[in-house]
Amino acid sequence: MTGRERTQAILNRKPADRTGFWLGNPSDGAKFAYYKHLGIPCAAADTWASAEGHYTTYSGTEDIEMGKLLSSDLMWFAPDLENGNYKHPEGKPIFDTSGGLGGTSGVFTETEDVAEVDNYEWPNPDYMDFTHTEMLIERASAENMAIFCSSWGHFFHVACDLFGMEDYFMKMLTDPQVVEAVTERIVDFQFECNKRMYEAFGDKIDCVFFGNDIGTQVGTLVGMDQFKQFLYPYMKKLTEQAKKYNKKVALHSCGAIAPLIPLMIDAGIDVLHPLQALATGMEPEVLVREYGKDLIFMGGVDTQNLLPFGTPQQVRAETHRLRDIFGPGFIASPSHEAILPNVPIENMLAMRDAAID
Repeated sequence: MTGRERTQAILNRKPADRTGFWLGNPSDGAKFAYYKHLGIPCAAADTWASAEGHYTTYSGTEDIEMGKLLSSDLMWFAPDLENGNYKHPEGKPIFDTSGGLGGTSGVFTETEDVAEVDNYEWPNPDYMDFTHTEMLIERASAENMAIFCSSWGHFFHVACDLFGMEDYFMKMLTDPQVVEAVTERIVDFQFECNKRMYEAFGDKIDCVFFGNDIGTQVGTLVGMDQFKQFLYPYMKKLTEQAKKYNKKVALHSCGAIAPLIPLMIDAGIDVLHPLQALATGMEPEVLVREYGKDLIFMGGVDTQNLLPFGTPQQVRAETHRLRDIFGPGFIASPSHEAILPNVPIENMLAMRDAAID
């Protein structure tokens, strides 16, 4: 089976020749180290300013070559996360969280009137350029990899930045109409970006993938009532949009999110990622017992202790254990996609080998 055939089989609960594997989307520093180890030329590796940063801001054909050499069955692209795709005529970012003032305060920290929300310069989907994303998808498809792609749909994170995290949570109680108005406008932009992508090259997308980290190490960041009011409707909106285009949907949420999983399933999620291994209530045995009939699982190989500090033998043994527990509905992958530079290539290879042997 090709990577795409294998992933499609897993997503549709059909027999596959082996467990799926996704190497994740390493941070820039990790990517450049892996490129060097694998002999992949990359001029940007010597000059990219954020090479040691947590998030991935560099995305190029080198990623596809890395995926090919590491036997990854799929590639993930989120054009609204990639530097340079939003081409505002004045060079502004997609979301200016401080209203051009700089600093750490959110632009809506003091907002109490919904009318003020309209005064903010909301992003214009006409400024989004999907050319580079489409090129990468074409290249990955030519390598027979499955494609996970959509707007990242991280409305929860964007709202946290626009309000300031503490004020965001407080305003769910004091000014719920303002929170809803802001969230609607964030999601409207993401929804329109998705529509344009689905219509332009949706035939090449195997699974929609979006994410909002709603969990901590021991519980959820918001209560059940707040989740139902301020997150669930928008999660469902993005999921229902994908379903209209006959796409499977994968959701990324770090942390101890077990209490929210039934609502995520109700919203239409097909795949749960990243299965934070050490978070409370996210034990693989529990996930399979409670939700195995409803979900495909992707992730689970611990990035907090095992991958950075374990031995290749330990990584291999744990990956085999997860394969045995999750069974055929499993894509082995790190328990957070943004692998940091402290994860040695030897442990990445051990995870890969255990997933595909």
